[in-house]
Amino acid sequence: MSVLSIDHASRWFGNVVAVNDVSMDIAPGVTGLLGPNGAGKSTLINMMAGFLAPSTGSVTLDGRPIWRNEESYREIGLVPEREGMYDFLTGWDFVLANAQLHRLPDPRAAAREALATVEMEHAQERKISTYSKGMRQRVKMASALVHHPSVLLLDEPFNGMDPRQRMHLMDLLRRMGEQGRTVLFSSHILEEVEQLASHIEVIVAGRHAASGDFRKIRRLMTDRPHRYVVRSSDDRRLASALIADASTAGIQLDWSEQALRIEAIDFTGFTTLLPRVAREHNIRLYTVSPSDESLESVFSYLVAA
Repeated sequence: MSVLSIDHASRWFGNVVAVNDVSMDIAPGVTGLLGPNGAGKSTLINMMAGFLAPSTGSVTLDGRPIWRNEESYREIGLVPEREGMYDFLTGWDFVLANAQLHRLPDPRAAAREALATVEMEHAQERKISTYSKGMRQRVKMASALVHHPSVLLLDEPFNGMDPRQRMHLMDLLRRMGEQGRTVLFSSHILEEVEQLASHIEVIVAGRHAASGDFRKIRRLMTDRPHRYVVRSSDDRRLASALIADASTAGIQLDWSEQALRIEAIDFTGFTTLLPRVAREHNIRLYTVSPSDESLESVFSYLVAA
């Protein structure tokens, strides 16, 4: 049950500050590292993997510094965004070389298992130069998994994958998280993070902008109304009863959807009010769903903050 800890870590290149005083803990399970392109995600992942030393602060695995610590490297698997591959090798040779570098007792068996895990056995004898972008991503994944790391770091891992490959990798990462491994993947695509990770770490302009379950973060955004779509047995009557309460800022009857669109300015007050009003007026609630409790709404808010 490995835990990655970043403590007031910064990294600069000349006059450019890529990561600025970031602190966070990455616990077992699947964590999404979210941020726009250029936010500092790759630099942060490279520090977690031991490829970059922090300019200030520390990055540790179970309390031990990662930079220049061979024992920590044995516990970490990295799938970088950049290719950095040897195109003249076959997929088999590439994964086998990584198994041998880790001095595994049976490197050939480990390579076979890793390639099977990412469904690349059929192409393992082909040269990497002939691979598509998605195939390259999968063979990088195999090389990162070959030594069964307790920590897996993936930088934009879904780039170039077709929908079937994407779903397979998502299922694989979910299983690893459920097994107690520490999985962190970065993405600038909101849908990927929302489907795979409920816990997120948000990086904006090199700074740590938010941490936690994105739905909980949304509920803390008290300066923005919460929007809901509600369907009931009597929308008009329900609207009349709700609009009088101070927790609601506005109600619109959507004829095309046959639903109410409600803006609530008091999350706790509204979630208490709605079932009480429905019960008092004998109205059945068919659907109550937040229409803006998505990762996109959280991300847009944090970037603009």
